[in-house]
Amino acid sequence: MGIAADIVIIVVAALCGGLLAQKCRQPLILGYILAGVLIGPLTGGVIADAHDVEKLAEIGVALLLFALGLEFSLKELKPVKYVALIGGSLQILLTIGYGFLIGRWLGWETAPSMWLGGIASLSSTMVILKTLMNQGMMGTLSSRVMIGILIVQDLAVVPLMILLPQLSDPAAGLPLLGIAAVKSTVFLLLMFLIGTRLLPWLLAIVARWNSRELFVLTITAIGLGIGYATYLVGLSFAFGAFVAGMVLSESDYGHQALSDIIPLRDLFGLLFFTSVGMLLEPHFLFANYVGVLQLVLLITVGKGLLLAGIVRSFGYGNIVPLAVGLGMFQIGEFSFVLGQVGLAGGFLNPEQYSYILSATIFSMLMTPLVSGLTAPLYRLKRRWLKTDALETVNLPQDGLHDHIVIAGGGRVGQHVAQVLKQLDVRFVIIEMSHRLIDTCKACGYPAIYGDASQDDP
Repeated sequence: MGIAADIVIIVVAALCGGLLAQKCRQPLILGYILAGVLIGPLTGGVIADAHDVEKLAEIGVALLLFALGLEFSLKELKPVKYVALIGGSLQILLTIGYGFLIGRWLGWETAPSMWLGGIASLSSTMVILKTLMNQGMMGTLSSRVMIGILIVQDLAVVPLMILLPQLSDPAAGLPLLGIAAVKSTVFLLLMFLIGTRLLPWLLAIVARWNSRELFVLTITAIGLGIGYATYLVGLSFAFGAFVAGMVLSESDYGHQALSDIIPLRDLFGLLFFTSVGMLLEPHFLFANYVGVLQLVLLITVGKGLLLAGIVRSFGYGNIVPLAVGLGMFQIGEFSFVLGQVGLAGGFLNPEQYSYILSATIFSMLMTPLVSGLTAPLYRLKRRWLKTDALETVNLPQDGLHDHIVIAGGGRVGQHVAQVLKQLDVRFVIIEMSHRLIDTCKACGYPAIYGDASQDDP
């Protein structure tokens, strides 16, 4: 049956791994990756060739970013544009330098050390978004900062693929980089022109036919088709899908498109995480576990501190720097692409490539567990240091006394707030979503940015 049999095996193995992870109260991602390790070709598993599965997994990445674009509009990312554009670019440059120092300290030559820095500078969009969704953190200020930086990192993939092979002659790579910049600009302009005029018109026609099957097919074709068109002009397939989702989110059909694409996204996302597990080579890991763990610790700790420091320097306090540092420390999925380019071009030898690959997978595995420490570590920090003031809006200067606390500033919470305001009863809203905090601010409601489910928000 070929690829069909492989898909059946992967789905069944991922189900078993997911059930085991759920039983152990661990993120499902870990179960999927473990299933991939057990059935992969490098462990003598039942799947002999994972190449076709990796191609299908790329669809999972594209669908995830397409759904992300549907969920986040440009308006919601405006508040974090400076930390995303400037801070994200600064993080990439500093991480490249830090990775270069790690490579030289490990005894690697100049070129492999630069490749290590470039690969380590990218975080995993797929793992971070899935982790945020599982933790219910989408929509918070920290998640918006992370997504903004991730977008900049994804945009940096193409320049890195151009510049890293040109290390021996940097001037030769500048024309290629200029061409890539022109392509990106033209694509974005065309996408927003077509997306604001043609795509809403097309979806309106399909929606009038009252065929949900055709509607799902249309939005899937839009996301993947635009992503593939982006790939044909030399840009990132996944980035094209993200831009398509971002444009569609501004239309009247964005919410329905998001709800319809989620099941498909999750199924193909399962293939991605399982394929990541298939890449792990246990024999190399057992023979070089000390070096792999050393590389993982050096990259994750240093990169996490860099990210937290950069976010803090842009004025973000409270839990945001901690959440970003503990959420974006890993090496991303694009490292597989960059690593293969470096290996094929002779810039990385097979041993160095295996080290980077193993460190990437281990850092991904650590993400759900480490990111889950954000809330308890922040509570511990607040208890012992008490340095950060809570982010508040519209609180009276004389403080609040004998007031009502509203847990959550959503539709119900704001309705309750409106009634209490009419009754002239003092209240305060505690809300985690920065978008809803902005809504409370616009309505004049007193609000605190925090988690009402915790003893210390």
